[in-house]
Amino acid sequence: MSGVVVWFTGLPASGKSTLAARVRDRLDHAIVLDSDQLREVLGTADYARRDEFYAVLGRLAALLAGQGHVVLVAATAPRRAHRDQARALAPRFVEVYVQTPLDECERRDPKGLYARARADGATVLPGIGAPYEPPLAPEVIAGGGADDPAIAAIVEAIARA
Repeated sequence: MSGVVVWFTGLPASGKSTLAARVRDRLDHAIVLDSDQLREVLGTADYARRDEFYAVLGRLAALLAGQGHVVLVAATAPRRAHRDQARALAPRFVEVYVQTPLDECERRDPKGLYARARADGATVLPGIGAPYEPPLAPEVIAGGGADDPAIAAIVEAIARA
């Protein structure tokens, strides 16, 4: 049986990591690949290397899914092309759009990304200067990391994928 890649996309601080962890807790043997944790490991912490990072992340997720794992990827992947490339590589793919409004993401701002972007005029943060392209037809839309109905829908989408 082939595995599945579940890609959680949304603005920074939208709740992607929280939602992925909560879905993992509902499944047996799921793997979470969190972009915040993997940037340093993969040596792609620089925003200028964003395209390379998402390409490597998509290949890694597809490799693990090809070995039968459920791979939960919590990564902004601000361009649709990033996610489309990952979808093309995966044996099965579920896209989850964590649709949290920008003002709510800024209010949370656990890493101070928005505050720094606003203070120094940085244009590399998706939602502040850099574009974020929402999915056109995600399999699931979630309203943040605490969206229990979305968690149930994601688990169901994994079973159907």
